[in-house]
Amino acid sequence: MRKRKPKVRVIAPDPRYNDPVVTQFVNNLMWEGKKSISFTIFYDALDIIKEKTGENEYNIFKKALQNAMPQVEVRSRRIGGATFQIPTEIRPKRKISIGMKWLIRFARNRSGKGMADKLANELLAASKNEGASIKRKEEVHRMAEANRAFAHFRA
Repeated sequence: MRKRKPKVRVIAPDPRYNDPVVTQFVNNLMWEGKKSISFTIFYDALDIIKEKTGENEYNIFKKALQNAMPQVEVRSRRIGGATFQIPTEIRPKRKISIGMKWLIRFARNRSGKGMADKLANELLAASKNEGASIKRKEEVHRMAEANRAFAHFRA
């Protein structure tokens, strides 16, 4: 166990929307330390969204992230020789990071030309409550619901 809690790192807000959540998303999107390329991909994806919908692209991103965030997750716990999947609430920061990671992972797995295009399509789908990241969230919620009987084992 840790002796003390680690300091929470302050994330600088991004230049266009002045939001640290956007910077966190770009940091998750980043590969091999290429942050400027990640920012380019993200902003291009939002420009594509603006072209396609004509609505505020930042609001669509926020809605997509909100829709992709899970409320509960299952954690494995060994009790008396048997392993149980125990549903647990997720703390707010973890919800956000899981939602981001799912959006990015399923955007990468999509078919399309260029990461910006794939990310834009995944964000649009997630904002409409469809797409692979929303499917994953529903799957996790279903597992938690199925194992609700073991909730009393929560640590």
